[in-house]
Amino acid sequence: MGARKAFVPQRRNMGKRFNAALKEVDQNKTYPAAEAIALAKKTATTKFVGNIEVHIRLGIDPKKSDQALRATVTLPHGTGKTKRIAAFVSSGKEKEALDAGAVVVGGEDLIKKIKETEKLDFDIAIAEPSMMAKLASVAKILGPKGLMPNPKSGTVSADIGKTVKEFATGKAEFKNDESGNIHMILGKSSFPDDQILANFKTFMDAVETAKPAGLKREYIQSISVNATMGPGIKVKI
Repeated sequence: MGARKAFVPQRRNMGKRFNAALKEVDQNKTYPAAEAIALAKKTATTKFVGNIEVHIRLGIDPKKSDQALRATVTLPHGTGKTKRIAAFVSSGKEKEALDAGAVVVGGEDLIKKIKETEKLDFDIAIAEPSMMAKLASVAKILGPKGLMPNPKSGTVSADIGKTVKEFATGKAEFKNDESGNIHMILGKSSFPDDQILANFKTFMDAVETAKPAGLKREYIQSISVNATMGPGIKVKI
C-alpha cells in the first residue's frame, strides 16, 4: 500500500466567501496547531456559528480488523453540540438513566418500537450488558447508523447512570471510516482558541493511545483542521 497524499478536505460549489477564505490559507504550508486553529476560525464562511473540525489520515489498512480504530475521548471543553442519548435498560433502571441525561429510555418495549417503526430519534445508544442479546433483533437498523452499542466504544456498561452522564457531558466516540481517516468536532467556532486547542491536544493523545499494536507503517500521515464549510488547513504532526 503506497503513501497517500495529505488529506485536506475542500468544498465543492465554492462561492465568493469560500474563495476569499481560501486566499488566507497557504496550501503549501503546514501550520502549528494553535496557528491552524486560529486560521480555521478566521476562515469560517457560514453565517451561522459552525464547528471547528479535525481530520486525520492514518496509515492503517481499514480492511484489516486488527487495525480498525474505535475508541472514545472526553474533550475537556466538550463539542458544544447537544446529543440525544438513548438508554436500553432493564426494569428499575429507567429513572437512573433519565436522571443522568438520557432522553429516550426503555427495554424490550423500546426495542419493539424501533423494530416496528425503524424510527431513531437519538444520536447515541447506551445499553446494559443484559440488553445486548435483545438488541440483536434491531442490529440491522442500529448498525448502519453507527448506533449499535459496543463495548469498544464504551456504550455497553453495567453502570448506566455514570456512562450516560459521561456521554451527555462531552465524551465522544471516534472511529476510522472506510478510507482509514478519522474525524472529530473540536468545538464551536465561537469557542475561545485555547479551548479548541485543549480539545485538539486531548483528542490527539486519544488517537495515539488507540494506535493498533501491530501497525508497522507510519501511523499518523496527515492532519488538517477547518471550520464548517471552510478550507482545509494542514497541521504539523
